[in-house]
Amino acid sequence: MKKKSIYDFIVKDNQGKEVSLSLYQGKILLIVNTAIHCGFTPQYRELETLYKIYQKEGLIILDFPCNQFHGQAPESDEEINHFCQVNYQTTFPRFQKIDVKGDKAEPLFTYLCKKKKFIGFDKGHPLTNVLATIHLKEDPLYEDNPEVKWNFTKFLVDRSGKVVRRFEPTCDFKVIIKAIDRIIDTQREEDYVFRG
Repeated sequence: MKKKSIYDFIVKDNQGKEVSLSLYQGKILLIVNTAIHCGFTPQYRELETLYKIYQKEGLIILDFPCNQFHGQAPESDEEINHFCQVNYQTTFPRFQKIDVKGDKAEPLFTYLCKKKKFIGFDKGHPLTNVLATIHLKEDPLYEDNPEVKWNFTKFLVDRSGKVVRRFEPTCDFKVIIKAIDRIIDTQREEDYVFRG
């Protein structure tokens, strides 16, 4: 059955239990694929800070470990979860390790990539040239493919379930914060007009 909304998807938590994304209706979602042996792994610290600051505004970060990018998350779900809690004190929900691209890609990520395509790594980031070189060797036309390119790609979903932004791992967190603030400010304006 074709999924019409992000809330139609069912995923598995890191204990293997099914979780319907309909549980998160009305929330702001930041959905991210992660790995614990990646140059971007320290972003866990920034993600946890974001979560602590914006949780009261309805932000939920959904973490999906993935081992598809140069084998940077080979551990079990339990080991990955332990690593994140011990090293980065993460408290946001973590799900079962998945594929985010290819024939076995988690349908949720296929959907997210259809909604927000790849528009390039961020110029000026020190790892942009490294990532571009890796991808050019594997696929000279990689920029035309909407699939997730690397660990810590993030998708922002507003309170209505609309996928509003995609952030590559090279994106500055200040840009992500501005996008989240925009959703919050829009909601406040709508609430003010409704009450007025």
